[in-house]
Amino acid sequence: MGADPVAAMTGERPIGVAIVDDHPVVVEGVRAWLATEPRLTVLATGDDPDEVLRAAPDADVVLLDLRLHGRMALDKLAELSTAGRRVVVYSEHTDPQTMLAALDAGAVAFLAKHEGREHCVATVLAAASDRPYVPPALAGAMVGDPRPDRPMLSDKEREALLLWFQSMSKASVARRMQISEHTVKQYVDRARIKYTRAGRPAATKAALLARAIEDGLVRPEEIGIYRSQAAHDRPTP
Repeated sequence: MGADPVAAMTGERPIGVAIVDDHPVVVEGVRAWLATEPRLTVLATGDDPDEVLRAAPDADVVLLDLRLHGRMALDKLAELSTAGRRVVVYSEHTDPQTMLAALDAGAVAFLAKHEGREHCVATVLAAASDRPYVPPALAGAMVGDPRPDRPMLSDKEREALLLWFQSMSKASVARRMQISEHTVKQYVDRARIKYTRAGRPAATKAALLARAIEDGLVRPEEIGIYRSQAAHDRPTP
């Protein structure tokens, strides 16, 4: 197989995607959607996560159907996430409880199967660069009445979280807020501790974003507000 022409022109390799779904027609449809974006390349497909990832061990993003062979794959999702995989759940099961359970299990995003090519491509691109992306169905699941066990975040904690959710590194957030990176980390850690004490842990960035939106501390539309500004604060390693 020859070198990828897009990678040759940009100096960057395409983002590798592994698709795990037990419906061949869905696999082919998603493959066709992703093929419209030159930054993406499908490395392997199949209905068994282990076999797919043996074929594509370097996949940047795993697009995982949450229901495989008649059973929910939350345990496999948690296993892949714990192993450091960026997993985007792709499912027809869009009740809020299932969507939030997937985020709690470590999914970086949840995409409803009816949401189409635009959201599919955008979600995979965002996941590959560790950026939050909230498709419409997920936003609807997150937004609800504030819970009685909702933790109280300070204005500074909320500001730090919001900027961090805008694709920024903690160093970029620190520059924007004119505070130290250590203080930014403290704000994020304190928010996590408050959620843990409330019995609603949020170990990953995606889960913390879900909690914040679910409780009305951050609105889904705010995730894009700072994007133009964030472009000047490139995330640092």
